[in-house]
Parts: sequence; C-alpha cells; structure tokens
Amino acid sequence: MRGQQELASWIFSSGTDTSYLLRGFSTQSDPEMVAGQSTFHSPADDRLVGVPTALAELVTNDGADILATAYAPKDGFHTPANPFAALLGSDETAGRFVPPSAEGDHDWMKQPLPRNVFSAAEQKCLATAIYFEARGEEVRGQAAVAQVILNRVRNPAYPATVCDVVYQNDNWINKCQFSFACDGIPDVIADRGAYRLAKDVAMAVTGGKVFLPEVASSTHYNATYVSPRWARSMERMTQIGSHIFYRTFGGGWS
Repeated sequence: MRGQQELASWIFSSGTDTSYLLRGFSTQSDPEMVAGQSTFHSPADDRLVGVPTALAELVTNDGADILATAYAPKDGFHTPANPFAALLGSDETAGRFVPPSAEGDHDWMKQPLPRNVFSAAEQKCLATAIYFEARGEEVRGQAAVAQVILNRVRNPAYPATVCDVVYQNDNWINKCQFSFACDGIPDVIADRGAYRLAKDVAMAVTGGKVFLPEVASSTHYNATYVSPRWARSMERMTQIGSHIFYRTFGGGWS
C-alpha cells in the first residue's frame, strides 16, 4: 500500500548508515510493481528480497524479522509513542525471528533479539567486529562470526547489547573477547568495500535472513592456528574457513 511506502520513506529519511540496508529488507507492496513481476514470480524468490548477491546463497529464512523493516533509527522504541507498537501489538514476539531449535541448543536461543540490535549504533558495532575479525573469510565465515556475537547477546551470561558484547573487557590488553578490540592497534577501516559487505552481513544475520544451523548456538570461536585451553571444555560445532566454532555444554560458561 502507498501509505506504507510513505511511512517507509519517513522512516529512512534520517540518513543513517544502515538506512539502505533496512530499506532493502522491506517487501515491495506497490500493486503496479507486483503486477509487473507476477508473470515470472516464484515463491522461493521472496527469500531473497533485499539480500545482497553475496549473501543470497546463504538465505535460510522466508521472511526477515519484522523489526528489520520497521525499526526507526533514533531509538524510537524507547518512547511510549513509538510508531511501530501497532505492528507488534501485545505480543512481543509477533513477527520476530527466533532461531530454529536443534538438539543440544540452549533455552536462551528460543527468544528474539532485543529490539535495539537494529539501531545504527548496534549495527555499526556488529559490522566493525565482522570487518576486523573476519573480513578475509568467505561470506559464510563472516556470517558465522556475526551469529556468535548475536548468540552472546541472547545468552544471559553475556552483556545484553551488541556493542557491550563486542567490546567486553576491551581494556584488558590481548585478553578481551574479540581480539581486535584490545590488541592496541588503531581500528582503521581501510577497505570500504569489505566494510560495506560486513554491514550487509550484519543486517542479514540480525534480521534472521541468514542463520547457519552448523554454527547453531555457538558462543565461541578461535582461529585454526591457535589451541586455547577453554576449547577442551566445549562442544566443537564446525569449522568455517580459518575459524572453529564451539558451544558450551551448560548454556553459559560451563
């Protein structure tokens, strides 16, 4: 409906870094556009709406989290009069992405991410972590790193925001959660193309368009060239590129 499109235009008028990504996740609702596409339309194509080509092969979900299309930057959800309350109604999980449950996964995986993960600040933290931790990896490897970070956000044993997860203990030189945050090297983004891809990956994984079942509820990973002691107490899930992914047996640190 055109009214929805006008609302979308208002939403994305703020010009934030994530505007073009969020806009890409919206579904076309203009009848003229639909009519023009109906002849060659395949239901399977809906899964790829707004997904960059580099991510298309990884898409596992038919629809993005409703907040990937409805979130208004500037923290609209922190005020009682936010314009999207009607979309969610009284059910806080309606339209939200919840990862598919698999054997051995933990209960904390069975809930949607906090609403603010779609904010520009949170997406910047996630994209920055993907860039510095995995920009040399294939897209699947970058998505896996994003999934680990978001798994930690879901897990009550960790901070509740992306930025706090990424920069947890960043004042401990070479002993923090994600090495780039505490290695003492300035975090300068030199490859703009790689960073743009990292932003695409960040939004695709946050919105639930991409979820890697082989990574599942992993909250840890390490590079293949190191052998951390903590890995012996965890369940090895998979290796993607130069990273090995693990999940805990007890749902937290145990």
